[in-house]
Amino acid sequence: MVVLGIDPGIGIVGYGALSVARGAGLGHVSPLGHGVITTPANTEIPLRLEEIYADLSVLIDRFRPDAAAIEELFFVNNITTGIAVAEARGVVLLALRQKSVPIFEYSPMQVKIAVTGYGKATKRQMIDQVTLRLGLSEKPKPDDAADALAVALCHACSAAATLSSVRRGI
Repeated sequence: MVVLGIDPGIGIVGYGALSVARGAGLGHVSPLGHGVITTPANTEIPLRLEEIYADLSVLIDRFRPDAAAIEELFFVNNITTGIAVAEARGVVLLALRQKSVPIFEYSPMQVKIAVTGYGKATKRQMIDQVTLRLGLSEKPKPDDAADALAVALCHACSAAATLSSVRRGI
């Protein structure tokens, strides 16, 4: 199974693709690629959204994911930025839907618990665990790519737990 993790944003959209061996649990998760889609800051929002859609469509065709995991939005202060990020997230969901990729959404706390076992993990703890659990030779950069890998890893954990429950008849 291939899982495409997405960390939505308007200026930077992080992505991370993982191969998860079916029925093997988390011992057989390997990275296929990660990076970011960037849009220029001084560009109109509709053009930025179009670029995100086009670039993500290429990535979907490249990785051919069986599932996409995307982080739910959580904003504390800047509502203006939040609206633009929400619009970008909508474009991401549309691109995935139009390519018939099943979408799974996770809260930031769910991702932190799945990756570190602690719902209030720091950014550094998250990056360290993603690096360790995926056997990467160096920490994924930028942080948005690491966040996307974390979301994909969260889904891999969730899928492994679901499969394990099904096998036990729960």
